[in-house]
Amino acid sequence: MVAAVLDVVLIVAFAAIGRASHSESHPVLESAVVAWPFLVGAAAGWAVAVGVRRWAPASLRAGVPIWVGAVVIGMVLRALTGRGVAVSFVIVATIVLGVFLMGWRVMVAGWQRRMRS
Repeated sequence: MVAAVLDVVLIVAFAAIGRASHSESHPVLESAVVAWPFLVGAAAGWAVAVGVRRWAPASLRAGVPIWVGAVVIGMVLRALTGRGVAVSFVIVATIVLGVFLMGWRVMVAGWQRRMRS
């Protein structure tokens, strides 16, 4: 449960940071509009990684389909709803979501390794 909440918070933070950089008049509303496709994509990744494959939610193995789902499904949903999918945005979203969704998992894996030794 903690892993899911952390993923949601980080995806919303990604959207909020992006909206803040564009000086939106309604940053909270615009952040929600930006975040929802990526949240749906991450949920699909969660369904595969944790629901079907039964991987530990905080594992690197689970993080990959969650990250890929967030980016790929998120971009498809953005395109289907008339939102922008410019190449530069796809690149930035892929990198930032990768750092966010995989980064904390890398730290957990390192901490677990240290605790075992």
